[in-house]
This record gives sequence, C-alpha cells and structure tokens, in this order.
Amino acid sequence: MIISGKAKLAGVMGWPVGHSRSPRLHGFWLERYGIDGAYVPLAVPPERAAEAIRALPALGFRGCNVTVPHKEAAAAAVDHLDETAKRAGAVNTIVVRADGSLEGRNTDGFGFLENLKAGAPGWMAGAGPAVVLGAGGAARAVVASLIDDGAPEVWLLNRTRARAEALAADIGDGVRVFDWVSRETLLADAALLVNTTTQGMHGQPPLDLSLKALAPAAVVTDIVYTPLITPLLAAAQARGNRVVDGLGMLLHQARPGFAAWFGVEPEVTEELRRFVLGV
Repeated sequence: MIISGKAKLAGVMGWPVGHSRSPRLHGFWLERYGIDGAYVPLAVPPERAAEAIRALPALGFRGCNVTVPHKEAAAAAVDHLDETAKRAGAVNTIVVRADGSLEGRNTDGFGFLENLKAGAPGWMAGAGPAVVLGAGGAARAVVASLIDDGAPEVWLLNRTRARAEALAADIGDGVRVFDWVSRETLLADAALLVNTTTQGMHGQPPLDLSLKALAPAAVVTDIVYTPLITPLLAAAQARGNRVVDGLGMLLHQARPGFAAWFGVEPEVTEELRRFVLGV
C-alpha cells in the first residue's frame, strides 16, 4: 500500500512493544479497506509515557493503543476518560479529538464479551455465576463487562487477596472475593470460568487448577493467546466443556479504535485470525 502525506496515523505504545501483534492486525485492515494510513509500534520507556501521550496531537496522530506498562499512566495523562476506562482504572485506546484533546477509552471488556459471544454462540452472561482468576488490569475490564452484561455474580480469586478486594471495591455490587484455595470448589456452580492471569502463557507455568468439579455446561475462556490452546483450554476441551481462546479478545478490542482513527468499522474474520497468527 502507498502512503501519502495525508495518511491517517495511529499506533501502539508500550515498553517493550516489539512483541505486539497490533501492527499486523491493523495493517491487515488498512490493506483490506484501502485506507491511506499507517499503524506503527511506539516503544516508549515508562518515565516518558505521559510526555509521549501528550505529544500525539502535535505529531499528527489520531490516537493510539496503549499496552503494558502504560495503561494506568495513560489514564492519568489524557484529558477525558469514558465510563469504561474510569471503571477499569486503565486506558488501552486513546483518541485525539477534533479540538486536540485526548480521550481515554478501555475496550478490553468489549473485546472480551464479543469474543465470548462469537466463540460460544448462545452464551449469555446471565446464565450463572462467573469465576474469574486474577486481579490485574485485564481482570478489571473483564469483571466490569460481565457485571454490566448481566452476570448475577462474579466470583473473584487472586493469589494476593488484597488486590482482588481492591478490584471488587472499585467495581461495586455483584463481585464477591474468595480465597485462592477455594478456586476448585467454586467451579461446581460456575457457568463461566475465566483465566486472566499469565499462567499458561509461553514461558510461564500452567495454571494450577483441577477442573473435576466444573459443570459440563460451563464455558471456559483464557485471555492468553500464546499458545492459542493453553493447558487450561486443552483440559476443558478434553472433558467436553466449550472453550474460547484469547485471540478473539485482541481482535475485537481493536475494532472501536480502528473505527475512530480510520473511519471504517472493521470485521473480525477467520482470514484475519490466521493472518495475525502468521499461519
């Protein structure tokens, strides 16, 4: 694709950022829709994150995605926060408004729900309690989205209970915190199991969790997508539970930002999944 001097600019800001698949993802859409634009990696050290974010309008950027470790810093650096970013306490998408001010959004919850609904047709948040493992930034977005979508309760567990309690206090009604040792016994009554920890990712130990008590009808999802089928998902598949991998969350959370920066509502397709995976 030929880029002109009028190209629309966006990118992904993180440290490091070389591992990010977002440039490949957005590059696919730019090519597919014939858009005069570019989406580039922005490697910014933590001590310069706020400075770099504030410079986006001066550099002609329409916005950017924000990844670790800058999501919380971005929330403090922008001029406006949408409701999802306020609840999550983190920003993953920045949009430069027409007046040059910066709006921070969090589309992780949107991406999580869209992925679940696409990967497990007929799934509904109201089907029963959801067990969520982990209490990091992604967990905040996941928990808030499940509550907003009608989950009767979210049962939250983290190795450090204080972090889970802080998250529950921020989200409000509908979130109950349990000790990590209770994670297996709670599965008997769960309609959904979500792993938001890094356990099971390439280079990390597998999640220490037996699924013996999990109801056969429960859906299991993992926000990790390297590997695509984590040990948790493999174990759930083997016993007949429906599983949803984490790649779709990455793809769907990118849709609102792409639409805001480049003016086209993009589609998530099987061709896109294969391209992002490089297969």
